[in-house]
Amino acid sequence: MAEEEWYDEAAGPLVRPYAITRGRIPTDAAMDVATQVMAIRDTQDPVGLAPEHLAILELCQRPLSVAEIAAYVKVPLAVVRVLCTDLVERGDVIVRSPSQPTKAPDRQLLQAVLHGLNQL
Repeated sequence: MAEEEWYDEAAGPLVRPYAITRGRIPTDAAMDVATQVMAIRDTQDPVGLAPEHLAILELCQRPLSVAEIAAYVKVPLAVVRVLCTDLVERGDVIVRSPSQPTKAPDRQLLQAVLHGLNQL
């Protein structure tokens, strides 16, 4: 019954993001949506962890991106970044950037491809 009071089908969870993070904002600029998060311990000490922290630990038995975690836990990306930073500081998870950072193609190369296509 108490669970129903904190969730509204139309509005979603009634706990606001700033309440989950206690007003904190993401400070790790290197942690973006593609950053991979993985739990490094089989047994975590749940003392001081919010339900969202525990959900992240459960999900991250295999590497997941910050974006995937946000989708599964159903909280905004900024909240997941704060919570993952908490877990990194506790030593419960490790994070790493994607293996190949995406880089925009060279403009000259794109122009050459377009020119070639127009010649067909």
